[in-house]
Amino acid sequence: MTDSFRSRLQRGDRLHGVILAIDAPEVVEMMSAVGFDWFFIDGEHAPLTPAALQRLIMAARDVPCVVRVPAHDEFWIKQVLDSGAAGIIAPMVNTPAQARTVVARAKYPPLGTRGVGTSRALGYGYGIAEYVARANDEIAVIVQAEHIDAVRDIDAIAATPGVDALFVGPYDLSLSMGKAGQVEDPAVVEAIAKIEAAGRAHRLPLGYFGVAPDAVSPWMRRGFTLIACGVDMMMLGGKAREILGSLRDIARD
Repeated sequence: MTDSFRSRLQRGDRLHGVILAIDAPEVVEMMSAVGFDWFFIDGEHAPLTPAALQRLIMAARDVPCVVRVPAHDEFWIKQVLDSGAAGIIAPMVNTPAQARTVVARAKYPPLGTRGVGTSRALGYGYGIAEYVARANDEIAVIVQAEHIDAVRDIDAIAATPGVDALFVGPYDLSLSMGKAGQVEDPAVVEAIAKIEAAGRAHRLPLGYFGVAPDAVSPWMRRGFTLIACGVDMMMLGGKAREILGSLRDIARD
């Protein structure tokens, strides 16, 4: 039996992933052949319906998918997990109360309030008992610290039972500090260091997103293990620009 994504996360395995936001199962299927440890499916900023999210999860084959939900509400958390996601990333968790709400909605009783249905994760109704018996142990609940308000209350957020990891959102964090996009600004770096300290104090894995390896490498060297590097649409656009630039250079020769 293979380890669940959550067990690998808790063990401290280095997990390399990529953000997927294009509503195309073919893209996910291609990415699944690359060798990533996990996929970060962006249900917050990408225009993905619950049905589209499920199709992307299905296309991922054996690569665990963690979905960033667009809100903390019960509907989205239930839809994502019922589709077969290995976990959720909850954006803008700025208080311990919000962290507790997210955990409760992702866990079955007695740990939470999640309900059952005849969904994909539950074998379309034929595997309810088996799934419910293991879901609380296997579903990862990751909270995103991406606002200065979260930094101010980060120790209490990290102490919330059921939170499995802290994931830094450097761009929104910098925006909330009046330093939009300045993720290497000393004040932003100091804020991230406070998130790091809280994670270490509560023995939580730490995650970080960057658009390129150079952006995530400093934090990887500091021991961050849940890494999301790159975005599918930026990879496509970036490579296309590179090719077009090369063609124009050739034409000028």
